Amino acid sequence: MKLVCSQAELNSSLQLVSRAVAARPTHPVLANVLLTADAATGRLSLTGFDLSLGIQTSLPAAVESSGAITLPARLFGEIVSRLSADSPITLSCPEGEEQVELTSHSGSYRMRGMPADDFPDLPLVQTGTPVRLDAESLVRGLRATLFASSGDEAKQLLTGVHLQLGAEGLECAATDGHRLAVLRLPHALAEDAAAEGGEPFAVTVPARSLRELERLLAGRASAEPLSLFCERGQVVVLSADQVLTSRSLDGTYPNYRQLLPPAFQRRITLDRRGFVAALERVAVLADQHNNVVKLSADPVAGKVMIRADAQDVGSGSEALAAEIEGEALGIAFNVRYLLDGLKAMAAERVALQANAPTTPAVLVPVDGEETFTYLVMPVQIRS
Repeated sequence: MKLVCSQAELNSSLQLVSRAVAARPTHPVLANVLLTADAATGRLSLTGFDLSLGIQTSLPAAVESSGAITLPARLFGEIVSRLSADSPITLSCPEGEEQVELTSHSGSYRMRGMPADDFPDLPLVQTGTPVRLDAESLVRGLRATLFASSGDEAKQLLTGVHLQLGAEGLECAATDGHRLAVLRLPHALAEDAAAEGGEPFAVTVPARSLRELERLLAGRASAEPLSLFCERGQVVVLSADQVLTSRSLDGTYPNYRQLLPPAFQRRITLDRRGFVAALERVAVLADQHNNVVKLSADPVAGKVMIRADAQDVGSGSEALAAEIEGEALGIAFNVRYLLDGLKAMAAERVALQANAPTTPAVLVPVDGEETFTYLVMPVQIRS
């Protein structure tokens, strides 16, 4: 294998695929990145795979001779990142050997690799018809829900985001048992797929994999739609010259629609930015104790009082103008949960809907084409 490529392109590609390299590999080769040079296409392909998440990308290269080898991801990445961006990089590995020489204008380095045959195959499920999705819509769906997934491995199904495609569009949902975020995207299908009508599907994908997918899609310049394949416990996303593969989570995702109250007796409409700013100020004190803030809605005064009491430290309160429908209400929340949901919305105004201080409350944007619902369980406090 022998090739010449750009330092900047190699560095950014390495940073991308290294996110799928195992931190504590069960086999030495899983700490490596697979390099595959193809003289016919004039491209160098890089792959990282920890047996759960796989990322593959490619970059243009002047390939003199084809070949493949794996190199230690961390060492290779650190060397490449420190080389001058002005100098092209030459990679050469004589056939049958496992030592790679990397040369730039400033110097040369040798690294011992491992055979490409030792590297596990990426599970590229590409049978059947892919679901063609608008990448921008999917990024919006992931940003609106990923934060609500659980970090508790004991609740494994809840450590993912549930993606469901039906007649009403793509729905993304995540819950950790304390809050639930659901975003419905009516125009998530690519134009060609929307015309044909996409095949319905439902899959739960680990949040870690989807965070990498969101990062990968957010950083790309292309407006081309992506292709998503789901089969045999694997999800494969093809986007331009990048591939992400992930295992899916086994089991039936909870019927989260049952958690949403059918009607509400109280509705508080507020300016979203003003609400976030007031919560962040009061959170300075709430964080000192238990993260709890109490909201008191007064329909006569048309105001909501936000209060935090930090035992032995102090207390703080803020008053906000609000449109209040229904009777007065006093309800408490984890301030971090409230802020996460409010920051996931883009609307100017939001409505907090509730029935009682002990039943689930729901935040929704007052305007907007996408249907975003954020359910949060109140905190029960002694009066």
